Amino acid sequence: MKITAIWVYPIKALRGIPLHTAHLGPQGVRYDRRFMLLKVKEDGSREKMQLASFPQCSLFEQQIREDEIINVQYHAPTTPLVPSDPTHATTLKVPLHPDISQLEPVDVDLHGSHASAYRMGEDYDRWFSACFGFRVMLVFIGDGRRPVLGTLAPRSEPTQKGWLAQITSLVSASGQRGPDWLAFTDCAPFLVTSEASLRNVSSRLSNGVEAEMYKFRPNIVVDGEGAWDEDFWAELTVNGGEDRLLLTANCGRCTSLNVDYETGRQADGELGTVLKKLMKDRRVDKGTKWAPIFGRYAFLNDDKEATVSVGDQVEVSRRNTERTVWDWPGLG
Repeated sequence: MKITAIWVYPIKALRGIPLHTAHLGPQGVRYDRRFMLLKVKEDGSREKMQLASFPQCSLFEQQIREDEIINVQYHAPTTPLVPSDPTHATTLKVPLHPDISQLEPVDVDLHGSHASAYRMGEDYDRWFSACFGFRVMLVFIGDGRRPVLGTLAPRSEPTQKGWLAQITSLVSASGQRGPDWLAFTDCAPFLVTSEASLRNVSSRLSNGVEAEMYKFRPNIVVDGEGAWDEDFWAELTVNGGEDRLLLTANCGRCTSLNVDYETGRQADGELGTVLKKLMKDRRVDKGTKWAPIFGRYAFLNDDKEATVSVGDQVEVSRRNTERTVWDWPGLG
């Protein structure tokens, strides 16, 4: 097999950025999901913004500049979602390395995994709020660390309950932080998907409509050895060397698959039925029995770092005899 695509999403839920070469670390592709958007409700509480609930996130394009600035642009749809505003035609510039000593701390809960993050500030909030039509806050993970719950981490132990227990679990007896933690990726540092399985999804759609891989929001795409073969992958080795990805869990899918990135709404026609078409026979993980499976969550082996490129050779170096069972608490 070989790598056919690599993706990074510096600001979670916005459009991804395709890469030819990527640096991989224990927390994922460099710069992946370091930032996140929160909806600020009238009572001051905050709600995480993800494509399933906020499909208009798909209208935002992001690019990484050579000077380590993220350029963010809003593409207003032909049928507007919010009244026109001069802000919509401007480009927001977000530093990849903000000075956290100047930022306000804010607590973030993503899928029951907590972290202390940082509010980027009023200028960023105002720009996103003008584009969404409601109050939005941009936060940066900084030195915050979200624990991996369940047994998804390669060195996992039974999940402790409660926020303080989670934070404690990241600190060893020697006072050093534990090795497995997350930024704002959902449940693991990497998501691996297969072109062979995507072709199977396309075969379910009528009138020659083809499914689009970017809607599955992977980090690493391989051409695959056959549709759904990845369900049983336990380990991938890149270029025959020491760089290994440990695949520990299935990725259960949601309505984000049905989003039209041009309108910021659920898609019409066949592309609005992708999730339904997968429901028929892809609910194969008894730990998340209502969600069809597409792709595998992964971790880099032994906290090492690696550089991978499109075209690199990939080998399945270890397989499971049975599918893994999802056990992230409260998410299944």
